[in-house]
Amino acid sequence: MRLIPTDEKFHELFIAHGERVQEAANKLEAMTASYTNVQEQVAAIRAVEKEGDKIVGEVHRRLERSFITPYDRADIHDLTSYLDDILDGIQAAAETFVIYGISAPTDEAKEFTSILSAQASQLLEALGKLSTHTGIAPHLATINDLEHRADGLSRSSVGRLFRESTDAIEVIKLRDLYQQLEEAVDAAQDAGKVISRILAKHH
Repeated sequence: MRLIPTDEKFHELFIAHGERVQEAANKLEAMTASYTNVQEQVAAIRAVEKEGDKIVGEVHRRLERSFITPYDRADIHDLTSYLDDILDGIQAAAETFVIYGISAPTDEAKEFTSILSAQASQLLEALGKLSTHTGIAPHLATINDLEHRADGLSRSSVGRLFRESTDAIEVIKLRDLYQQLEEAVDAAQDAGKVISRILAKHH
């Protein structure tokens, strides 16, 4: 029996954060599928990222005032940071399309956003089950598999750029874009690793 109540509302914040990640990832995927009114689509992604920042602030406030937390403070901090990194990466990638004046998304860029969207969906499922600590492993495995797929895509897409493109500026633009997308994918894997760490400590 607990004498001092734990602030279980951290789970609500994790889920809310995961929802923002999925929303931003879906919007980025939709942007590459329907590449019109790009400025407006980027602005919508930026708005979701700002909502994520508010959740980060609330997590930090609750950490400061909670005497007992459901998980190690470091794990809560790390999970929140990686979710924030995914959102930042999605926003950075979206803005790169505009800043670099990319005329149309490549097939590789579309595949990266599809991987990211799939990861976000699995991450939200895992976060939704975190309070029960059950049924999470398959979601984490899928997040890892998707990251490995993105690794292969990164190598093949950059290789293709250098082999096939005669425009050096275009190569630099697309290489930067792919790198930002891959960093967001990596951050999703990192968030999964923290969830795995939390599970290991609570079994």
